[in-house]
Amino acid sequence: MDVHDSHSSFIQTPKQLVVVILLAFLVPISVIILLVQLATSRPSADPSALSAEAVSKRLQPVGTVEFGAPQAAPGARTGEGIVKTVCAACHQAGVANAPKIGDAKDWAPRIKTGLKQLVSTALKGKGAMPARGGDASLTDAEVERAVVYLANQAGANFKEPAAPKEAAKPQPQARAPAAPAAAKPAAGANGKPVYDKVCMVCHAQGVAGAPKLGDKAAWAPRIQQGINTLVQSATKGKGAMPPKGGNASLSDAEIRAAVEFMVSQSK
Repeated sequence: MDVHDSHSSFIQTPKQLVVVILLAFLVPISVIILLVQLATSRPSADPSALSAEAVSKRLQPVGTVEFGAPQAAPGARTGEGIVKTVCAACHQAGVANAPKIGDAKDWAPRIKTGLKQLVSTALKGKGAMPARGGDASLTDAEVERAVVYLANQAGANFKEPAAPKEAAKPQPQARAPAAPAAAKPAAGANGKPVYDKVCMVCHAQGVAGAPKLGDKAAWAPRIQQGINTLVQSATKGKGAMPPKGGNASLSDAEIRAAVEFMVSQSK
């Protein structure tokens, strides 16, 4: 009976012996070569990282500041924009029987008179509505655009006049020396332009019970409430007066300045 050794070698042939010997030399040598390369190698720069485009991209600031487009110059304002900033003060809520925006029944008899008559009325003013809606900076074409927009919202099909071509940009001029700082204006002085453009529409004539500018008797009980209460009422709206006088673009500071101006003129 043959007895086999359980611990016999896996090398059974001369060929296997040769392979084992070669591996015994090659594997350690390969490991040594890799270790040497790892120890002596130096990091190399990516050639593409030095290109002008890559360098410019890395030099860009973390954040950027973008400014909104400037407001349209007089003569180039759209009908919709004028309605929102000027006409909505009365036409949004129907102050003093002004035809409401989008109310076909209110506008029907007016639309029948024709665009020319509507524009003429808006330019000259009628009833509680002052000339040009109270904004003297509006051009005839802008008033017509606003009228067209209002009428078309109520079912008309008037054609809006085209905006004028953009005028050539003026050449930059040398800056004049800075003027000395002016004295601080009196309280409410900065509010006059806001009053002239927005608030005057109702407060000049006392439309819908609005206290007239300079009417001390009408303003006295309101002034007693305090300036903050008046500013809050002007900001949020009260009665027939819409929020911010119908001009949503007004800032809180402009609202306060306008209120201070009216109070200063009515004490």
